[in-house]
Amino acid sequence: MWERITTLVIFWSALSVVLSSAQNREQQPPPIRPVEGANIFQDFCAACHGHAGRGKGPVSPSLKKAVPDLTRLSRQNGGQFPATRVRNTLMFGGDQPQSAHGSKVMPIWGPIFHQIEFDRDLGNVRLENVVKYLESIQRK
Repeated sequence: MWERITTLVIFWSALSVVLSSAQNREQQPPPIRPVEGANIFQDFCAACHGHAGRGKGPVSPSLKKAVPDLTRLSRQNGGQFPATRVRNTLMFGGDQPQSAHGSKVMPIWGPIFHQIEFDRDLGNVRLENVVKYLESIQRK
């Protein structure tokens, strides 16, 4: 009799752990799928920077600081696209110099871009593709 009770308790305990684990997986955000720079920009940046990157996203009026026009980065940098600065801003946050804890002005996207997907870390690919996309939308 005690063996049956013990077996049932172990079974129910194991079942509750499995169900709890499944529930936690459902609550975690899904991994980001796109690797194309334009798609990543639309999914993660356009809310603040606007679909065209000009700083007029739907969230921008509610922010304390003006959102930069990302199509003028080259113009503001003597005609050269500041790829390293853009890369660092995406990886570490928006305030300069970068702090170990990131920025309250702009989210730190680096860890999000580096989510493991299909046993591969596509973070550097995503990062470089966003940087290339931003370079491609520069206005003369």
